[in-house]
Amino acid sequence: MPIGNWSLSWWQPLLLTALVVWLYASTFVHLVLQWGEDADFSHGYLVPAFSLFVLWRERDRLLSIPRRPSLWGIALIIFSLLLLVTGMLGAELFLERISFIFLMAGFVLLFCGTAHLKAMLFPLCFLVLMVPIPSILFTQVTFPLQIFASRLASTILPLLGVPVLREGNILHLPTMTLQVAEACSGIRSLVSLMTLAIIYGYCMQGTSWVRLALALAAIPTAILANSSRIVITGLLGQYWKPTTAEGFFHTFSGWLIFLASVIIVVSLHRLFIGGRKTIKDADLHD
Repeated sequence: MPIGNWSLSWWQPLLLTALVVWLYASTFVHLVLQWGEDADFSHGYLVPAFSLFVLWRERDRLLSIPRRPSLWGIALIIFSLLLLVTGMLGAELFLERISFIFLMAGFVLLFCGTAHLKAMLFPLCFLVLMVPIPSILFTQVTFPLQIFASRLASTILPLLGVPVLREGNILHLPTMTLQVAEACSGIRSLVSLMTLAIIYGYCMQGTSWVRLALALAAIPTAILANSSRIVITGLLGQYWKPTTAEGFFHTFSGWLIFLASVIIVVSLHRLFIGGRKTIKDADLHD
């Protein structure tokens, strides 16, 4: 329902900003604190900064789009406020936090129109990655990843001369016992790596399919890289010192594996670009 153009007075954006700050102050304080305390979502600091960077980079294109405000924005704003209230009453932080994204989308639709909303869809949707996964969903995703990593490690280690007895997510080696805990499931590196893959794909100005391929490739890359970390820990514990599974090495190996995952994503990008050029060259020769 387009409602024509109107000009905003200087005080209206200030009033809306004040209302949003009043509504979401405590929500964002707790969110930022969780980014700092929960290593699984420490990438959250990057997400809003990158979304703002995208908007700034696309500012000329956004300003060139004619404004056609739509009353559908009011419906979206009401929906976001219902999510906020539901989250507050039910102590569901995810609903509180995700409602902010819908609220921003509602403001864009109300004051600028559908064309602007489509143009800003990527930075708005990217904000979802700053919101920690709900505990129920986190558990449902983490446990299968733990089991998968345990099975893969228990399959590879015997091929390398290390006998393994697996009991669920616990690996019994001759010299030590490895427990694949939630932190070792790969969910931490999965979400962080996907975030970096999306940022990298955008900054490298690849085509849409390349960006999507990089984001999807981050999932198996993170899972397999985390499984390799367990295998390496088992090998070092068996042939060197069992204490390598704990302390500094365990933490440091996580950073090394994550760095290796980033390198793999960058290599995949070059592979995709090289494959596309090869296909284009073949078409030209034909």
